[in-house]
Amino acid sequence: MQSCYLIVGLGNPEERYFKTFHNIGFMAIDCLADSLNAKFKIKTCDAEVAELSIAGNKVILAKPQTYMNLSGLAVQQLVRKYKVDFQHLLVLYDDYDIAKGKLKIRQKGSAGTHNGMKSIIQTLNSSAFNRIRLGIYDEDIQIPIIKYVLSSISKENMPIYQEVCMRAAEACKLWLHAMPMEKVMNIYNV
Repeated sequence: MQSCYLIVGLGNPEERYFKTFHNIGFMAIDCLADSLNAKFKIKTCDAEVAELSIAGNKVILAKPQTYMNLSGLAVQQLVRKYKVDFQHLLVLYDDYDIAKGKLKIRQKGSAGTHNGMKSIIQTLNSSAFNRIRLGIYDEDIQIPIIKYVLSSISKENMPIYQEVCMRAAEACKLWLHAMPMEKVMNIYNV
């Protein structure tokens, strides 16, 4: 039986946010889409969406356009429209609690300090879904978190974030090709 997988990258839609830390989720899902030759052609459920098929399953890639703090509105609409089980939902987002260039995969858990994840957990009334947390913490930068996440990634640091986005995309592809998330976690949570 065909399943529907939904991978959501979190970020803010305006161009001024594109190269900020808070848009790492958008950067990672763009990297995944590029590697799968998928294009974000559809606008539905307050999101930009790419639809494709992998290993006999429908796959939806999405970038909510609701702004970070209201990400749950778009995710809830997408889950309903495409009839996605929470075990087939994966969210990619920046995490200030993890060092830059690192990633952590979890199958459930709290939102931590992330308002986009708080919105999703509250709107779905569940925290039992997959997530890839892309580390952005830099001990050399000492500004308040709210300013930090909306600041631009420096040219010298951009390769670090491009590389972690590529690793996140690889992890997504393993999962989409039926590797259990526990095995994906064993490979990438190092």
